[in-house]
Amino acid sequence: MITKEQVTDAFINVVLEEQYNFLEEDLVTLAEAFVKAATPAIVEEERKQCVKVVRSLNTFVADKLQEIRENV
Repeated sequence: MITKEQVTDAFINVVLEEQYNFLEEDLVTLAEAFVKAATPAIVEEERKQCVKVVRSLNTFVADKLQEIRENV
């Protein structure tokens, strides 16, 4: 999902109102929770974009793709 290094770099580079000292493991757990929470919205948007691209090429295929995706 996301590496410890990515989490640490992101945390170091973000501007927070206060100084926080989290353990690396806590940062990874928190980051994974954020990713897990955001994943459904990201997947939904990706599916919409996919159908949009397919629709620009073939509306019949796009309709079927959308029908399949709605049942997933």
